[in-house]
Amino acid sequence: MTTPGKTRVAIVFGGRSPEHGISCVSAGSVLGALDPDEFEVVPVGITRQGQWVLASADPGQLAIQDRRLPEITSGSGAELVLRADPAVGGLMVLDPAQGPRALADVDVVFPVLHGAYGEDGTIQGMLEMADIPYVGANVFASAAAMDKEFTKKLCAVEGIPVGPYVVLRNGMTLTEEDKERLGLPVFVKPSRAGSSFGITKVDDWSQLDAAVAAAREIDTKVLVEGAIVGREIECGVLEGEAGGAPEASVLAEVRVISGHDWYDFEAKYIDDACEYDIPANLPERVTRQVREYATRAFTALDCSGLARVDFFVTPELDVYLNEINTMPGFTPTSMFPRMWAASGLEYPKLVNRLIRTALRRAGR
Repeated sequence: MTTPGKTRVAIVFGGRSPEHGISCVSAGSVLGALDPDEFEVVPVGITRQGQWVLASADPGQLAIQDRRLPEITSGSGAELVLRADPAVGGLMVLDPAQGPRALADVDVVFPVLHGAYGEDGTIQGMLEMADIPYVGANVFASAAAMDKEFTKKLCAVEGIPVGPYVVLRNGMTLTEEDKERLGLPVFVKPSRAGSSFGITKVDDWSQLDAAVAAAREIDTKVLVEGAIVGREIECGVLEGEAGGAPEASVLAEVRVISGHDWYDFEAKYIDDACEYDIPANLPERVTRQVREYATRAFTALDCSGLARVDFFVTPELDVYLNEINTMPGFTPTSMFPRMWAASGLEYPKLVNRLIRTALRRAGR
């Protein structure tokens, strides 16, 4: 039962995607930011095999230690068997130690899940069926933003520039015409993944088949993108308060400084190989353009709650969309909370706003 005067929040993290560990780190940061006088937290971890467990609420257990990412296992807590139950407006829980009980009194779910089965509309659909408010994008926006092909198509229709790319479905390969149009180098990536998993930079066409095979280990649909020479610029977007227009943060620039050729997984999370400029040092005209494109992309995909929109800015100051993340990282080094902190919205207030926005959107 919810403590009177407190909002009961289920933090769901881990999951079956390759981004399991990063999700755990993000959840630890969110847990540490929630004011215990205002929120009652139910930490729910999902193992890589899809088991749901009541996990520890100690943020220290969800931190990177000795270059190792945390993981939720079946021994991490009491195992739960869940089913969506719209009749009670919640998730029914069968806990062998405690007997059946309902999480129906959870006020809101914060799905701090990255990648497949979490950021792609899957859990959002389950929560919709159970009539449970949740933080972040709806089913359609989650699925569309997770799929880089449809992100590009929807944004291009709205006049937001995207770079050259080719989609390879099962049995397809690049034609000579494709290769001539894309040029080298190219980046080969799963269409539906994040945190740079499965991405290969190809400098010679002899490397293409191996790169496609690596991407297909994660997703049968693969994108081959022509490299855009430029600066990596990111922008955070929040759903407007009280139904207002979406709001853009100050911009950040990511610079890889040592040991890495590009912004890969290890550079992002493990090796401390990046420097960040917040705000990004760009001409005011370009800053305005990036922020406008970011909010337009947010609207084009029918996003809600939050998103991080990533761009390339070329030496000629042309702006190209890279991708949209509807549940961006919330780790201590993640750009989304750092950009909003630089915009005047510190981490605890950011998390509070996201929860309140989800409740308002659900009419709670």
